[in-house]
Amino acid sequence: MQFSSRLPIATHILLAIVTFSGKEKTTSTFLAGSVNVNPVIIRNTLGQLKAAGLVTVKAGEGGASLTKEPKDITLLDIFEAVEKEEALFHVHENPNPACPVGKRVHAVLDHELGLIQRAMQEQMNAITLQDLLDDMGAIVDP
Repeated sequence: MQFSSRLPIATHILLAIVTFSGKEKTTSTFLAGSVNVNPVIIRNTLGQLKAAGLVTVKAGEGGASLTKEPKDITLLDIFEAVEKEEALFHVHENPNPACPVGKRVHAVLDHELGLIQRAMQEQMNAITLQDLLDDMGAIVDP
């Protein structure tokens, strides 16, 4: 299973903004160096995070900053800022209604996949940016 890299990139950006606050100007170019992606991807992601009310961005060399404390930003907040799909799973649109499996597949899968999505969202809502910052501090470089 493969999900997009938008959530990890957005989370990396937010972690870097906090980590380098007051030490570096967290411009898209600077953040792109940390994430190791093109600055355009950073600018697009920052735009989404700004629209969601998670960051402010000062034009030019000002950089980005959080609008909330890290303890008040959850992984679900970040996910919802950068992922636009309503459902994680998409069951094919037109199963064959004449087939005994095709006519029942949505009734079976939609419910179960919805349960999985809600469980994932609940778990993401329980993890804050502060939790991740604390975890980063616990990791010792070799």
